[in-house]
Amino acid sequence: MIKKIFLLIIGMLTLLGCEKKEEKKEEKPLVIVQGSDARTMDPQKAIDTPTVRVYNQIYDGLLKKDKDMNIVPGLAESWKKIDERKTIFNLRKNVKFHNGETLTAKDVKFTLDRMKNQPTVSFLISEIEAVNVIDDYTVEIVTKDGFGPLLSHLSHPGAVILNEKAVVDANGKYDQNPIGTGPYIFDKWLAGDRIFLKANPDYYLGKTPIENIVIKSIPEGTNRTIALETGEADIVYDVEPVDIDKIKGNENLKFLMEQSLGNAYLGLNTQHKPFDDVRVRQAIAHAINVDDIIEVAYKNTAVPGNSPLSPKIPGYNKDVKNYEYNVEKAKNLLAEAGYPNGFKTSIWINDNTIRKDIATILQDQFKTIGIDATIETLEWGAYIDRTAAGEHDMYILGWITVTGDPDYGLYPVFHSSAHGRPGNRSFYSNATVDKLLDEARVSTDQEKRMANYKEAQRIIQEEMPSVTMVYNNQNVATQKYVENFVLHPTGYFDLYNVKFSNK
Repeated sequence: MIKKIFLLIIGMLTLLGCEKKEEKKEEKPLVIVQGSDARTMDPQKAIDTPTVRVYNQIYDGLLKKDKDMNIVPGLAESWKKIDERKTIFNLRKNVKFHNGETLTAKDVKFTLDRMKNQPTVSFLISEIEAVNVIDDYTVEIVTKDGFGPLLSHLSHPGAVILNEKAVVDANGKYDQNPIGTGPYIFDKWLAGDRIFLKANPDYYLGKTPIENIVIKSIPEGTNRTIALETGEADIVYDVEPVDIDKIKGNENLKFLMEQSLGNAYLGLNTQHKPFDDVRVRQAIAHAINVDDIIEVAYKNTAVPGNSPLSPKIPGYNKDVKNYEYNVEKAKNLLAEAGYPNGFKTSIWINDNTIRKDIATILQDQFKTIGIDATIETLEWGAYIDRTAAGEHDMYILGWITVTGDPDYGLYPVFHSSAHGRPGNRSFYSNATVDKLLDEARVSTDQEKRMANYKEAQRIIQEEMPSVTMVYNNQNVATQKYVENFVLHPTGYFDLYNVKFSNK
């Protein structure tokens, strides 16, 4: 009898042990690694890629873009254009915010009205005159005139919908206490290290398979790859080109890559001497051998750029001025500008391997025309803040036209109203460019819009406030057991329905 009881106890303990092991397996978090930490969880305060990739899991917008960049329903299940200025949006019913509040039209109005006073995102809706609540689930948006990119802009992560009560109750600390309607709920944040998210059990599309997500920041690209190889990470964003072949050769890993909607550029602060002289800016463009950058920094995974817009964006102008590598022409332009012996300056970058490599290449190339450029590396948050404040001379950054509309690729980067934080970190101003962009923005005539954007690109390439060096690819590596992860042209990845294989 005692023996039977003993065996029974052993059996029960074994079953309990199995259940605990199974429970532990189910609770394994999805660990994602990227190069920089997020800057805030308030989507109206920051729209840089590392930040958006986090809060994109927490919030939903009225609209979104699918993998083919088509506009599809988000929190708005349908919409109808009433006339040139008015559009009606019908909201989904019974959608819950993470604090239990029900989504209503008042939250949409609160969100868009709040955006108007946020320098980082106000340009997205600057043409909206009024947001009218028709009833709990119907919103009317009225623009000042026509507004060609309205739907595209409402699909932008900076326009995701906030809960009015949550923002008000946070009492100025909302950036650390985000409340959305998205598939994941904010849990906690170890600043500079990692962010924890947990599945939203009440998500309107159904609960996502993985219970917990950890998003870690590891600045050094090779260390990100090591984290993947050792199993510390399940997904790694932005694999360094030098590590691609190694990952492709690992049978336990998957590698994904496709052309992005963005570019990498060298920005020139047109309010700082000598960069206020167009001849100096043109000289710098002629002094850059892009082929070296593509070979060394990108390991031949990028292509030369000739315009701020990617060839994948409507309105791209393939015929704008192209600055061939020509040291003599660069020297002559510097001499004409009064700098026959060059000058001293600096190139700012953040802690990013590719940008470090590009800066080093540029430093060497600029020496051939007498420009002595030091390289200064800043932490990501400080980099974004200080370039927005205009403290730099030159800087290396990228811009992704995430809405798929040329307005977003040009207006926030080159319109004089967008100096600093929205994106015009070259502090470039040109009245003709402003007029072209303003006209295109309020027009719904797509042919006219595209003509304006092509002319704006022509002028920008002539005046060179920034040098578009390359059109780059986006890439991600994952463990083989990660399923349902797909790339998106915007570089903002959706983790809803990502799961672990049972195999």
